[in-house]
Amino acid sequence: MIKRHFFLAAALVLLAVMVVVGGLKVIALKTGKGEGGPPGASAPPGAPQGKGGGGRGPGGGFGATEVSVVAIQPRTFIDTIEVLGVAKGRQSVTLSAAATQLVDRVRFTDGQQVPKGAVLVELRNTEQDAGIAQAEARVVQARRAYDRYQALGEQGFASKAAIDQYEAAYRTAQADLAAARARLNDRVIRAPFAGVVGLSDVAPGALVNPGAPIVTLDDISAIRVDFQVPERYLAQLREGQPIVATVDAYPGETIAGRIAKLDTRVDERTRAITARAEFPNPDRRLKPGMLVRVGVSRGQRQSLSAPESAVSVQGDSAFVYVVQAAGQRTMAEQRPIVTGARQQGFVEIMDGVRAGERIVADGLNKIQPGQPVRIAAASARPASPRPAA
Repeated sequence: MIKRHFFLAAALVLLAVMVVVGGLKVIALKTGKGEGGPPGASAPPGAPQGKGGGGRGPGGGFGATEVSVVAIQPRTFIDTIEVLGVAKGRQSVTLSAAATQLVDRVRFTDGQQVPKGAVLVELRNTEQDAGIAQAEARVVQARRAYDRYQALGEQGFASKAAIDQYEAAYRTAQADLAAARARLNDRVIRAPFAGVVGLSDVAPGALVNPGAPIVTLDDISAIRVDFQVPERYLAQLREGQPIVATVDAYPGETIAGRIAKLDTRVDERTRAITARAEFPNPDRRLKPGMLVRVGVSRGQRQSLSAPESAVSVQGDSAFVYVVQAAGQRTMAEQRPIVTGARQQGFVEIMDGVRAGERIVADGLNKIQPGQPVRIAAASARPASPRPAA
């Protein structure tokens, strides 16, 4: 009986302790909330702001993003026909041997500039030298026989038929000598025009065959580019017309040239005409085989423009952020636009903005529609109206 009363008293004491601890926790929680005040309550003047202490949102000024702006201005855009072509030398050839023979001497180095007629490769010509000596001996013999019978004919001791026979033999011997010399020339490979030789693996002792490439030769003082233009633009093409081109090897650079020739026919299958352009290449920066993007001018026009960095494209839509005053704040309004050509880092704007309006120049990924902005000092730079090259 005493045991039972003891356990009952212990349970009552434990319950009382739990009630006291719970009450203390409730009091402590109420005391913590009271220090910051109810949510949304104003803090006393001069007191620091907490998370719920009235921080100003996007319309209050602290959320304004600093941006640079640019003014919409007219710019000259050039309508061009853009086509692709492959660069070639003014003259280009792959040299090969006319006969099967061993290489005796190589008289050029890779990349060397050579004049017209320069000897590049000599093939072994022992047999040809002997053939020339033999043909020369026959010419001498035939000449003497012809002279002798001609003198006898003048004295009346030789018939006209005999004289003609020995004259024919003499001329035949001369022809044989010319043929022997031609065979000797086939063993010498010369440059047909002045140019630059390419890389070659031919060395003395190598056996070359007719048609097998020995070395390339290119005149790259000027570069030719053949390209096709649709028939509907034929009236806008003429020989001597200035054109510009670009190559991937030199980004941002334009190369000036002209249309040298127009083909005499329009291709019946493609309904296009082939034009040949020439570009000066004094420093040899352009190489045969380069892919060239040719632009043929069709005229020019004045249109509103914006830098490419100020135009954002999402799918088929394009827009800019127009900077406008809204009371005491400056807001960025997202406005859709209709774009046209892109030239020299500028985008033609056909519709959506007016001349003189200011737009965010760059950093569009930091801007949201309707967001307050702060214009950076000395950032209102106009879009340069200089003509596009």
